Amino acid sequence: MDTALLDLLRSVDTPTVCNAIEVAEGRRGFDRFTRGTVICTEPEAGAIVGYARTASLSAIAPPTEPPEVIRARRMDYYRYMAEAPKPAIAVVEDLDVPNAIGAYWGEINVTVHKGFGLAGTLTNGVVRDLGDLPKGYPVIAGSVGPSHGYVHLRSVGQPVRVFGLTVAEGDLVHADRHGALVVPAEVIPVLAASIRKLLETEKLVLEPARAEGFDFAAFEAAWSAFEKART
Repeated sequence: MDTALLDLLRSVDTPTVCNAIEVAEGRRGFDRFTRGTVICTEPEAGAIVGYARTASLSAIAPPTEPPEVIRARRMDYYRYMAEAPKPAIAVVEDLDVPNAIGAYWGEINVTVHKGFGLAGTLTNGVVRDLGDLPKGYPVIAGSVGPSHGYVHLRSVGQPVRVFGLTVAEGDLVHADRHGALVVPAEVIPVLAASIRKLLETEKLVLEPARAEGFDFAAFEAAWSAFEKART
């Protein structure tokens, strides 16, 4: 991804990218986005953008595999995250949802992943240590809780599903306090132009609506110009 596109994607929110993908595709119906309400540890930090590094975990019961297998997978996971092509996002499925109880994401893991150079985390699981998390690494999670339970990794590098969204390793993910989406590979070459077109088109309604004397007649004219610009 070129630097200009990355900077643009970081500067806009996820709803804007969702709409811009529909502009790029020329139709409504884009559906590769999360469902439901998320928790964002840094709601004012802006969007996190990067290629997915995927894993899954469980914490509700002790692992059934031998300890040496669990330890080896843990180190494989950290190596996998540390070696991620940048920009990168950790996308981690908690297999215990809707009964997730184990917070993998706390002060230590967030600090480690930030140190590895990842942009942030998308997980349907649990986050904790809210007052102690390092700044500049948003975690978009499903819930807040105090315990790590029996947290252990179950897979590394395999497709995962979080908030109804399936994410594979290498997918381009855009996420913020609204949720997340996967950018279709085929729209990436035209995504910057689509975002700019969307923002310019929205001004046709927003600028009159913010002006003195705005009324229904002004709205009607603005909306007519807006609809023409969208087609």
